[in-house]
Amino acid sequence: MEKKILFVASECSPFVKTGGLADVIGSLPQALKNQETDIRVILPLYEDIITNYFDNMEQVATIQVSVGWRKQEAVIYHYTHDDIPYYFIGNDYYFARKGIYGYYDDGERFVFFCRAVVDALSVLDFQPDVLHGHDWQAGLALSFAKILQPIDELKTVFTIHNIKYQGILPIDTFDELFSIPREHIPGIEWNGLLNCMKSGLFHADKITTVSPTYAEEIQTPYYGEGLYSLLKERQSDLSGILNGIDVEQFNPTKDPYIPKNYSDCREDKSENKQLLQEKLGLPIDGEIPLYVLISRLVDQKGLHLLQAILDEFLQHDVQVVVLGTGDYEFENYFYHAQQRNKQKFVAYLAFDEGIARHLYAASDFLLMPSLFEPCGLSQLIALQYKSVPIVRETGGLKDTITPYNELTSEGNGFSFTNYNAHDLLHVLTYSLRIYHDQEHWKKLHDNLNKCDFSWKTSAQSYQALYDSLLASVHDA
Repeated sequence: MEKKILFVASECSPFVKTGGLADVIGSLPQALKNQETDIRVILPLYEDIITNYFDNMEQVATIQVSVGWRKQEAVIYHYTHDDIPYYFIGNDYYFARKGIYGYYDDGERFVFFCRAVVDALSVLDFQPDVLHGHDWQAGLALSFAKILQPIDELKTVFTIHNIKYQGILPIDTFDELFSIPREHIPGIEWNGLLNCMKSGLFHADKITTVSPTYAEEIQTPYYGEGLYSLLKERQSDLSGILNGIDVEQFNPTKDPYIPKNYSDCREDKSENKQLLQEKLGLPIDGEIPLYVLISRLVDQKGLHLLQAILDEFLQHDVQVVVLGTGDYEFENYFYHAQQRNKQKFVAYLAFDEGIARHLYAASDFLLMPSLFEPCGLSQLIALQYKSVPIVRETGGLKDTITPYNELTSEGNGFSFTNYNAHDLLHVLTYSLRIYHDQEHWKKLHDNLNKCDFSWKTSAQSYQALYDSLLASVHDA
């Protein structure tokens, strides 16, 4: 029997992207679609999407959406991309703006979006069996679906991509924005505030997050960002399903962004490295070990550890490149680190997809010393490009990177456990020794070739989750 799944999300590649959520929503449906699964995605219609895709969209319907005492119009559009049907919720007042997030009324915008999604179910040519919301921006869609019951026996799944961001609103905005009885406040309120993440966790039939280790971590006070007790209560409904990557998109044999395509040829990586060195103004030497960090420059990414030991590590014969933007503290630090170490360190304080791909292709090592990391995509991409990840053992980094063992020749990277700068320095120094040991370096690279983090296994886990939910309906 065919399953009908509707993803609810705030971003999706290739339409609009700020981070890994968009990559997941863009690639996971491709892995899920088959003869037994009809999967579709519904998104807000942002200005960037209007600019690039609107001419090819078909208008489906116009509905009036209740936002407190007001009615706001939602125009629903349909567009098919790579055989996946997409729906877009259009409202110029809320979404025809530059970018996606960071506006004073983000809470109201996504209250509207979630209510519009649920109201739209009555006019779409598609009646889902499972409504699958992703992160806080979609949390209220599950609440409205349960409270308003637009479809009999509709099942719901909520996926936490990063529990740090929860969508917090003042409690007194309930009457202003929510057109539902006040008796439903307890399912949305947390610690005296309205919490969109909590609303999804409370109302979902099943909860997933993006790696098995992160599913365990968020049930503890340190990682749970204030919601750990609720997650602990619902642990029987919580599972961690590891993210994958689109191995066709991230494929060094045909990646259009990199100068020299390759499969497993160190000479080709060395050529990419020399071309990158030339581009960035570093000394040109294909044999010098190149370490890269490709990241948002924020606390979560473990940058305080790198700050503490960078100058000491640069005393070795190495090159380090940081690519990204973020907090002023880190941008300022890396800018001045480059001034001190112009022959060894480059801070590329922007985000450029072409440079990012070239860094993966040219580098020997990828740095991810994260404070926490729900799953992480960069280490999976690095493995595809035969760049060795160096990670802290947290979340999905722990689940995907096994430290290299000289005795057994097993492992696909390097890792350290404690959030400690000198533990990071120690593992960096160790990685340098392995790099210069020809036998172990070859064995480590052989292990990279065996890694498979495509969506295939993860998609099977999602299919099993949907099947178990729908079996409970059919057995009832």
